[in-house]
Amino acid sequence: MPITSLTRDKIYRESDLSGLDANCKTTKHLTPLDEIVGQERAQQAVEFAMSMKDKGYNIYAIGRNGLGKRTMVMRYLNRYQPNGTKRYDWCYVVNFEEARTPKVLKLPLGSGLAFKKSIEKLMQRLSKALPLAFDNEMYYTRAEKLKTTLAQRQEEALGQITAEGAANSVSLSISAQGSYELVAMNGEEPHTEDSFLNLPEQEQATLENSISELESKLREVVRKFTTWEEEYSEKQQKHDEEVAQEVLSHLIEPLKQQYAEIKSVTRHLSAMHKDILDNLDIFLEQNDEQIALSYASLEKKMPRRYQINVLVSQQETIPIVVEESPNYHNIFGYIENATYKGTIFSDFSLIRSGSLHKANGGVLMIDAIKVLEQPYVWDGLKRALRSRKLSLSSLEREVTLSGTISLDPEPIPLNVKIILFGDYQTYQLLQHYDSEFKELFRVTADFEDVMPRTKQSEAHYAQFISSIVHGNKMLHCDRGAIKRIIEFSSRQADDQNKLSLHSADIANLLRESNYVARAAKANLIRASHVNQALANHEHRVCRLKDNVMQSFINGTTLLNTQGKVVGQINALSVIATSDHQFGAPSRITATTAYGDGTVFDIERKVELAGSLHSKGVMILSAYLATIFGQTDNIPLSTHITFEQNYGGVDGDSASMAELCAILSAFSKIPLRQDIAITGSMNQFGAAQPIGGVNEKIEGFFDVCQIQGRQASQGVIIPASNVQNLMLRQDIVDAVAKGQFTIWAVEHVNEALSLLTDHDVGERDFEFEDYPADTLFAKAEVRLNKLRLHQQQQLAKKS
Repeated sequence: MPITSLTRDKIYRESDLSGLDANCKTTKHLTPLDEIVGQERAQQAVEFAMSMKDKGYNIYAIGRNGLGKRTMVMRYLNRYQPNGTKRYDWCYVVNFEEARTPKVLKLPLGSGLAFKKSIEKLMQRLSKALPLAFDNEMYYTRAEKLKTTLAQRQEEALGQITAEGAANSVSLSISAQGSYELVAMNGEEPHTEDSFLNLPEQEQATLENSISELESKLREVVRKFTTWEEEYSEKQQKHDEEVAQEVLSHLIEPLKQQYAEIKSVTRHLSAMHKDILDNLDIFLEQNDEQIALSYASLEKKMPRRYQINVLVSQQETIPIVVEESPNYHNIFGYIENATYKGTIFSDFSLIRSGSLHKANGGVLMIDAIKVLEQPYVWDGLKRALRSRKLSLSSLEREVTLSGTISLDPEPIPLNVKIILFGDYQTYQLLQHYDSEFKELFRVTADFEDVMPRTKQSEAHYAQFISSIVHGNKMLHCDRGAIKRIIEFSSRQADDQNKLSLHSADIANLLRESNYVARAAKANLIRASHVNQALANHEHRVCRLKDNVMQSFINGTTLLNTQGKVVGQINALSVIATSDHQFGAPSRITATTAYGDGTVFDIERKVELAGSLHSKGVMILSAYLATIFGQTDNIPLSTHITFEQNYGGVDGDSASMAELCAILSAFSKIPLRQDIAITGSMNQFGAAQPIGGVNEKIEGFFDVCQIQGRQASQGVIIPASNVQNLMLRQDIVDAVAKGQFTIWAVEHVNEALSLLTDHDVGERDFEFEDYPADTLFAKAEVRLNKLRLHQQQQLAKKS
């Protein structure tokens, strides 16, 4: 059948922007898009997950980097208005009953800092009012009265003992150590040991009995002293509390009324009230060490135990937190330590918030791979999502060697949506190895790589370009530049009928085009600037390509682009680096020898071929057997190889080329060297699509230019790859002028006919011969001669 070559319109689809208003000359006149174009499926998934209030409806956003996943989600969330979701400010305060377990206060949205300032103001007023209340004549008079009353009672009791002792020649005195002593008197002087012994025994006994009775009474009095002093202390403390109570009631009651509807706050204020009465010395003591330990802020006169640790204070808008470094402390928060004179201590005021605290009531966005790289983070995240609580104590134990911590704060209720951004491989691993993943991340937002290319989508894409230009304050693009960028996007998608959704590539191209335009002092970005930016980028990344092409220039890589050779063909392959890929032709050769029909893949034998390449060789072997092995074995063994290939080779895109080389070797009909071929085939010989078709064609075209251009040169590709063609402008021009040809074939036989200038041949019936002078006929004649020779050799042996 006749094979037609592809025309200019088949190898490059130009953009006409027919979906845009003709009066729209630049992006200045285009309304920027407020959403990411082409990601309706992913956006619907995000909308669904955000609407579900049940546990587990978190999101895994799948897609390669550069698709604008985070941008799309951020733009949607900025417009999102949650219904019925209550959000609060969260504060930690001291637990006056057990300091090791700080309490949580849940305050209305945005009121946390106001409450903190109210308490600070209260403390400032107390630090002034309380000392003044205890530093006045009324307080001193009453305190002195209590002390005088105690002293009078003590003096009266001691006076009675003193008088009774004097009547019995016994004196009551106080020693240097402050203890009471009873001494027998000799007139005005105490008895000495000698003078006491010189007394009559009766008198000695009388004095000793008196002293003994007085000691008993003195002990009773001393016991009463203790009771009286306790009563004095209680009265003094009650007095102090009454004085302080007047100040506290006056200052704290307004706060209690202000927060009367928040029970947890009123309970805390009541507990604080009681604790201040129990710890008045914090406000009254002026000892430097006492002040340093008790006060968190001397400037604000803020005692440490009464301060408010506002962990989260939110705004009216939904909190959207992006955690770029999701280590353990950044996600879950942590408890700091402080030191004083070499002593390490911690309290509730040193609790610090993490991303989950800040995103509580909203959304936390994290990169999945970064989360999985950090120790303990994934397990802690799952634990928090399961329990819907943020418990610092249980999480902190994960990162402490001893398993002990100084504080055990009360957990904070957690209501957050987690959005993990990751690729498909990470998603599969989590699904396979983590049974909890499906329960906690029930919604998948699958981001598209490409979108259909229609008039309407091109118009939306132009608006997308406008949004990048406006957002980055670039020079505006004219219609020519917009068209060129859309065509570049189609090339990135490897499809004439698709547009790439890798917004990062488009944004980078616009930035570089803007740079070129500004360097040229242009007032608009034009198509020439876009082309120059693409050329600049190509030049930066094409060092390896230049090295490969240099091998064709200096002849170190052998390749013919003219003439005909038996068993030799030019195949096309793609070489890829991390940021660039390009095509380079390579020579495939096939040789035959008398044998049993086996096709030996030399690449496979030396372990340079992958499994897909080996599969392609097996498929073409099956096709060969179908053509020539219906009634008898094929008496030829074939060896095929990629010449000068010193690296690995994989994929089946060379299987059509390999079959052509083998059939040329079978039939001894030479193959055209001015034509290169790419494409895989099935067992029936049908041409199948391959990847990198644009780069492959461009690689052969470049080699033809190096070795000398001829109008007969061209490339054979599968017909199913025509839709992928978005070739370079110089190749498009050469095709339009008839200086280069691209053929699209449906079957390998069409490629054989082009390469050999012979009809391939087709049997009408299974066992009849192929038509004379056809390629298959010539090959079969040779095979029949070998079969006859084989039979004669067997006959001789028998």
